[in-house]
Amino acid sequence: MSEKPQQPRARRPTARERSKKERTEAERRHELVRRRAIPVAAVAALAFLVGAIAGASSGAAGESEARAYAQAWSKADWATMHAQLSEEAKRITPLLDFAQSNRTTLATATAGERSVRAGEPQEIGDGRWRLPLRVRTRIFGTIRGDVILQTVEDGDNTRIAWIPSNAFPNLRPGQQLTRNTTMGERGSLLTKDRQVLAEGPARTSPLPAIASEVVGQLGPIPPARALEINALGIPPDAPVGLSGLELIFQPQLAGLPAGTLSAGNRVIARSAGSPGEKVRTTIVPSVEQAAINAMFGRQGGVVALNPRNGAIEAFAGQAFSLLQPPGSTFKIITTAGALDAGVASTTSTYPFMSGIELSGFRISNAGGEVCGGTLGEAFAESCNSVFAPLGASLGAAKLVAAAQRFGFNRIAAIPGAAQSTIPIALGDDLNVGASAIGQGQVQASALQMALVAATVARRGRLVTPTLSQATADKTKASSGAQVTKKSTAEILERYMIGVVSSGTGTAAAISGVTVAGKTGTAELRSPSDKPEDTDAWFVAFAPAGKRKIADSAVGVMFVAAGAGGETAAPAAQGVLSAMLAQR
Repeated sequence: MSEKPQQPRARRPTARERSKKERTEAERRHELVRRRAIPVAAVAALAFLVGAIAGASSGAAGESEARAYAQAWSKADWATMHAQLSEEAKRITPLLDFAQSNRTTLATATAGERSVRAGEPQEIGDGRWRLPLRVRTRIFGTIRGDVILQTVEDGDNTRIAWIPSNAFPNLRPGQQLTRNTTMGERGSLLTKDRQVLAEGPARTSPLPAIASEVVGQLGPIPPARALEINALGIPPDAPVGLSGLELIFQPQLAGLPAGTLSAGNRVIARSAGSPGEKVRTTIVPSVEQAAINAMFGRQGGVVALNPRNGAIEAFAGQAFSLLQPPGSTFKIITTAGALDAGVASTTSTYPFMSGIELSGFRISNAGGEVCGGTLGEAFAESCNSVFAPLGASLGAAKLVAAAQRFGFNRIAAIPGAAQSTIPIALGDDLNVGASAIGQGQVQASALQMALVAATVARRGRLVTPTLSQATADKTKASSGAQVTKKSTAEILERYMIGVVSSGTGTAAAISGVTVAGKTGTAELRSPSDKPEDTDAWFVAFAPAGKRKIADSAVGVMFVAAGAGGETAAPAAQGVLSAMLAQR
């Protein structure tokens, strides 16, 4: 009998296999729960985000206005600050009054407009916001405190109900910021070799002739400078520098006032003060005396400076403040612009003529002289018939740009000095040509044209003039912006040497020294057939033609005094000789 085949017995899973299966089923259930939870979580997250955004955008009433006000205050942006005020506050205090109130308060604290640093506004209830401030002052140090800004509902908006006591920290409603200061002893003015130019209350000096020319005057604060002087902490009845070195070095000579700053009746800051400094100037007595002698009682100005560091060693007359047409001394700039632009070169030649017509008007050479030839020969003879059309060929834009690189239309570096100017829009060829020979509406000081000569001496680098010996000692001959190509400056130096060696400026020659110069005879009226019809100009530097930068430059301008070569050149020669004797 056959046996019934047995069915194979099912194998029982091992412990490891049972464990793996259980883990797999658990992971499957977890994944299912996670997937079902995603939409719910996304909705919750979205709801949270929307709520957060809504909460952030709503903020407390007045927060955005207070924050905008604080940010604008740090930038002295009075218009933006004023825009946050309520309509009633704006009506009581219009924008100009608001700005003036803030400026005056800062000046009382001896703080500049951008000396305020405002922190984050903090809500303190009832629509009030505490604004922490830090104000850096000139004499009272850094003042820290709060301003409480009151916000109000203003139509559909929340605005700041500004009051004058909000202009400075620690002021309470109705209080004003006040200051009580006294001045210490005014500092002394010294020459380069440390001789006294002015000292003590009487401003006395053992060099009276020199001191009377350069020291200047003290007097009551001019109304136009009241806010400026007030911001320095100086009492309104204190004498201040009105001219000369007293004006130029007013902050250093005055020192720091001593006194108190008060909010109402409370003193919130004190200043110990300090006496004025002893200021060592760049004035060289022997050179200054030569400049005084050169003026010889005439109207005009004389400036002597060192091209290497910009040190003004002497000035006399109205050297900084008087503006006149510079005449042919401006041809230095015209030539520089033409050479840099490729409008002219050392190989350029020009016809011999007595004058030229531009826009239907004739421009003549001085005295009807016939001249021309190479660019260098025309420069030496100062030919209007060459340089007027050369300026027109260069064009108004490039001529103006060249003048501005040399310092025209810039704020003068010396306080109180006038700004030399050339019109931005010169017009037709006649106006451009007239400007190119230093006529038309071009105006310059003796200082400006001395700096033009110094720039050529510096191989085309501009120098900043200074009357502070400490500043001059820090200035290097290699410093300054390159305003014309070095090669152009070297060509100009050769041309200027030609002016003195064989051209219109032979009266400036110095035995044993190579002098580079340029004459100028600027018409004040036409026809100019009398000496009083023209200004006489001469600019120069020496020693020229050397590898080292020249250390002596001069600018001379005499009003209604005739031809530059006859009147100004000999005067410049005397000043240059005095400078070279000190080297």
